[in-house]
Amino acid sequence: MRRLLVAPIATALVLAGTGVAAHAAPAAPTPGAPGIGDSYFPDYGNGGYDVSHYDIRLKYTPATDKLTGTTTILATATQDLSRFNLDFLLDVSSIYVNNRPATYAREGDHELIVTPARTVAEGGPMTVVVQYSGVPSTKVAEGFTAWIRTPDGAMAVGEPEIAWWWYPSNDHPRDKATFDVSVSVPDGVEAISNGTMPRPPVRETLGYTRWSWRSLKPQATYLTFLTVGQYDITTDSAANGDTVYNAYSQLLSPDFRDAAQASVERTAEITDWESTVFGPWPFEARGGIVAPPGTLGFALENQTRPNYAASFFRRGSNTYVIAHENAHQWFGDSVSVADWQHIWLNEGFASYAEWLWSEKNGEGTTQEIFDYLYATYPDDASIWTTAPGDPGVPRMFGDAVYDRGAMTLHQLRLAVGDDNFFTILRTWTADHRYGNGTTGEFVALAEKISGQDLGALFQAWLFTPSKPVVPGATTTLARKAAPKSWAQISRTHALLHE
Repeated sequence: MRRLLVAPIATALVLAGTGVAAHAAPAAPTPGAPGIGDSYFPDYGNGGYDVSHYDIRLKYTPATDKLTGTTTILATATQDLSRFNLDFLLDVSSIYVNNRPATYAREGDHELIVTPARTVAEGGPMTVVVQYSGVPSTKVAEGFTAWIRTPDGAMAVGEPEIAWWWYPSNDHPRDKATFDVSVSVPDGVEAISNGTMPRPPVRETLGYTRWSWRSLKPQATYLTFLTVGQYDITTDSAANGDTVYNAYSQLLSPDFRDAAQASVERTAEITDWESTVFGPWPFEARGGIVAPPGTLGFALENQTRPNYAASFFRRGSNTYVIAHENAHQWFGDSVSVADWQHIWLNEGFASYAEWLWSEKNGEGTTQEIFDYLYATYPDDASIWTTAPGDPGVPRMFGDAVYDRGAMTLHQLRLAVGDDNFFTILRTWTADHRYGNGTTGEFVALAEKISGQDLGALFQAWLFTPSKPVVPGATTTLARKAAPKSWAQISRTHALLHE
């Protein structure tokens, strides 16, 4: 559409006889938005630029929790940019933008406002270099500290917030990038991150060793992690040649260690099976890390290498949590949410992967697990009074998102049949590979492949705050025995919800 401008006509008429061409003045550069526009977290992420790569170079001393670093951000301006924001908490000593010193100021608890010496034109490259230091465990944002100190180091592991405590970023899954993470730590201490090691650890002066990691595929900021401490390492390769890198805290007792290793060492086997269900493995490496006891209270699907609380293995091996977190490599990591409202696309799918793993191993069919869950939760339980398609921030990680999300997928499977259902899953992961997705896009894909109108199904299971009616379903727990797998699946979910 072309808008008619009245005011410049007079000027054009005056200039018409002079031979002087009239041109509209270019718009002045404007600040990038302080948030990316997420419906749940409006100030997370930033507008005005798109990041392609982070180079994070750090030194960390566990005894003092002192972190110093330089992060170089490669980005492209998406508008004529006069200033922009970064999400970050630590103390900044300097910022350069395109090789010139920039000014900066803080606003709120995690917004860093950067004004470059020269404005950046739309489409122009941005090289942003931030030097900083601080004690991450002393920094509080949103009322808490996400940085976890351990007896022998620290863990930068969290969702949806963690990046602010150790590197400046555009902190939202909508802006993915590749990563280089290089960390110098005292000799005898390991520093582990995502992806592969482009070089072995290098001994530096004064008793420090530098560890380097590289992530070659687009990665969300919250899925980029750092684990520092004393770990026992095992390495292997998957059938396709991917490096498998696992790490176990040396603080684990022998019984925890054996149970953890009996689970995590099966990662390649489990992900090879998941590849037959969800599509090709999307990344360049695999593995897992088991944290020191009493430190991490959950498991998180950090890209290529989940981190697990030791508690998952306190009663023996637990392959269900391995299946859950690695299903996220497709649902959450490769295909990330475009908005945190759609979190069921991560957790409901990973929970259903546990059901499928149970079915594969003869420990309870997906239908038996559905029936048990449907009968177990009373009608007024939060799983039914919360709509998993829009759970709200307080219940983003509640039963509705995990269990009712998985139940939604099971109802979809029953409605469209196995062939269509698994085609939907594999098409979803292929079409949105290394990108983002929404519930609406998933529903549209399911309807396209199945040829059915599925609006009523998704409305009932995702958006109606009451227990959907399932004809013929048993609603009395006494009439339903728990599947064999449920002791482990329920334990996995209890820990995930803590």
